Amino acid sequence: MTRKATLNQIFNLIQDEYEIKSAGDIESALLDMFGSFIEKALEAELDQHLGYSRYDFRNKVTSNTRNGRKPKTIQTRLGETTIQAPRDREGSFDPKIVPKRQTNVIGIEDKILALYAKGLSTRDISKSLEEIYGFEASHETISNVTDKIIPLIQEWQKRPLEPVYPIIYLDALHVKVKDGVGTSTKAVYCIIGVSLEGRKDVLSLSIGESESASYWMSLLDELKARGVQDICIACVDGLSGFKQAIQAVFPHVLVQRCLVHLIRQSTKFVSYQERKSFCYDLKQIYQAINRSAAEQAFETFKNKWSPLVPLAVRVWENNIEEVYQLFHFPQEIRKMIYTTNAIESYNSQLRKILKGKGAFPNDTSVMKLIYLQTIEVTKKWQRQLSNWSQILNQLLILYPDRLTPYI
Repeated sequence: MTRKATLNQIFNLIQDEYEIKSAGDIESALLDMFGSFIEKALEAELDQHLGYSRYDFRNKVTSNTRNGRKPKTIQTRLGETTIQAPRDREGSFDPKIVPKRQTNVIGIEDKILALYAKGLSTRDISKSLEEIYGFEASHETISNVTDKIIPLIQEWQKRPLEPVYPIIYLDALHVKVKDGVGTSTKAVYCIIGVSLEGRKDVLSLSIGESESASYWMSLLDELKARGVQDICIACVDGLSGFKQAIQAVFPHVLVQRCLVHLIRQSTKFVSYQERKSFCYDLKQIYQAINRSAAEQAFETFKNKWSPLVPLAVRVWENNIEEVYQLFHFPQEIRKMIYTTNAIESYNSQLRKILKGKGAFPNDTSVMKLIYLQTIEVTKKWQRQLSNWSQILNQLLILYPDRLTPYI
């Protein structure tokens, strides 16, 4: 039987049992089912505590026995319900899933979400819960719990933003998602912003088809709708049309090409043995003290490497003006914008939990996982960026009319 057929059968049984006629009836049914689930889990724990299951007296090696049940009212995220908690005659049974004197079981859902955020599969989560609490949660139970964060994701995606961000970073990573027939590669679009307070935040997370400038433009338009009025500097990779898409929404933004992406693009044409020397010579360009020194270093670089790796040099010739525009900024700002390391580091943490997951069943399953991981990552971003006071003063001198009104 297919999963869909099974779900339909379950729904029909629930419909017949609870006579569902409204959304409230569904919540009541789920609450009753959750109570039954807890009761079965407690029975399994008591079996383990006594060392034998009900009616299995052949394996009984203890004088302790079951001693009926006692009503217990518990609080869940679905509401309040009363369960029949099993007891033992000696009173030594101390259940783990709902400990004595505990009436709130919401923590179990939190544990499921925490395990899910670490990238564990539903099978691994079920196994962990069985090892810790003595019961096995089904795939459907775990999915139902994690689905509760979907409204939180939707609210988070629409939350108001700051009116201005001096610097933003834009990048995408890719995941495999099932599409009914096979699998397709989709892009996870990420935008990180640095606020005037010098703190990083993930402004936008979205899943779309293969990366495109038009989709980026739609996401930037959403930022505007959420309150962003101006962006000073946008750090991006080399996607075709990216600069035009950003400036179509924020006309005054300076778009800075990430040099790390340029290095990766050019070193594809350089042998492994020569790569270290090639990158050293590149560093003399973008880490020069001023534009004049950078131009001189670039001429030296071209004279040396053009005869050896002309395609690699052409990458830099085509983008050299974007490299030179770095020298409009003081060194402290330059270090922040010549690379998208801020977002690369974040993406690398997402890749850790996505690695080995194979193809996701749908976009929602991807979003649930990366949202939970994002919340964990951004908890560590509460501190102000290093040397921010000096950087902010420099930005205020460069963009007085655009930033001063928001200080």
